[in-house]
Amino acid sequence: MSVPQDPPAAWLVETWSASLSGVLESLAGVRPKVVAARLTEAPRPAAEAAALEDLLWWEQPLTLEGRPSVWVGAPDQTWREIGIRVLRASGIDDAGEADTRSTYLEVTSQALSGLASAIGGRVGKDVGCADGRELLDPPDAGIEGEIEIALEGASLPAVRVILSQDLVKSLEPAPKSQELAVAAAAAAAAPSAPSPPPPPPSAQPRTLDLLMEVEMPVSVSFGRAELPLKEVLKLTTGSIVELNRAVDEPVELIVNNCVIARGEVVVVEGNYGVRIKHIISPQERLRTLK
Repeated sequence: MSVPQDPPAAWLVETWSASLSGVLESLAGVRPKVVAARLTEAPRPAAEAAALEDLLWWEQPLTLEGRPSVWVGAPDQTWREIGIRVLRASGIDDAGEADTRSTYLEVTSQALSGLASAIGGRVGKDVGCADGRELLDPPDAGIEGEIEIALEGASLPAVRVILSQDLVKSLEPAPKSQELAVAAAAAAAAPSAPSPPPPPPSAQPRTLDLLMEVEMPVSVSFGRAELPLKEVLKLTTGSIVELNRAVDEPVELIVNNCVIARGEVVVVEGNYGVRIKHIISPQERLRTLK
């Protein structure tokens, strides 16, 4: 049956669409057209349920109470085209099916990570992605959304997103009566004031606006090292671990597990900082995904 096109279910689907658009633009070097289409609620017709079984499904639990999940299902043509586009942008033109599949799943995981960060901003606490997995069959229940994708004008078969009911309920606003009571109390206590003028229309696409307030983890990597377990067990206070980076080499700036820039370490008012010297290309970003 049809579901009203409003928050929180529609917000979740639209936010994931915006996140997917940003990831594809970053990794494939082209800005796709990604549109969140209709929402429906299971149970679905038998014919449609059979068609969903042919999709490549990924289940992504989130670190909220009860571990609610988001499921993403992509038709063969869609996940292959996305994987090929991203690999081609990194200079790989003859990738096999396994590499294409894993690249598409990495794109999906990155987009879901952006969705988790947006959910965290909405509920006011840190939300991340737990360990995801591939599924042979879609879930039987949930709210479904369609994501229409067009790359350079070529439309791809729609991607399906299924939201668990407990995830949607966790984002539902307070009952309307409670909202009205709070609003009435605030209006009674506040002095009357002229209404502010409406804000000017944004020049940015609405999908990009959805991402502007998403908080992303930023870290700096000075280097890495691999040690046998027996050497790790020998580490004590004062031990020195040699990293794989020379003193004069630039450090890496990592955003959401992806290296986006390199620079040099500086000190700003007693705190460490990084002066960016080089923004890396989409091809390099794909190769540095953690």
